[in-house]
Amino acid sequence: MNKAELIDLIAESADISKSAATQALDAVIKGVTTTLQKDEALTIVGFGTFSVSHRPERTGRNPQTGEAITIKASNAPKFKAGKALKDALN
Repeated sequence: MNKAELIDLIAESADISKSAATQALDAVIKGVTTTLQKDEALTIVGFGTFSVSHRPERTGRNPQTGEAITIKASNAPKFKAGKALKDALN
């Protein structure tokens, strides 16, 4: 499923227009992004938790040359599914 298909599903499920569904989805995405940028976690009960994973600087290898390289520290988004979501899949 892509974003357009998700918007169609939201519009149909909530009985709203596609433009309203687009605005709602964009607001949710912006809310998640803003919260993670503040280095805070966002929990949606029954669905899951979005958080930031901090990756320290580390040494890696260039696969072509075998040369040691330094991989910069970075932050990555992380998602942990909630119980209700896990139960829905099993």
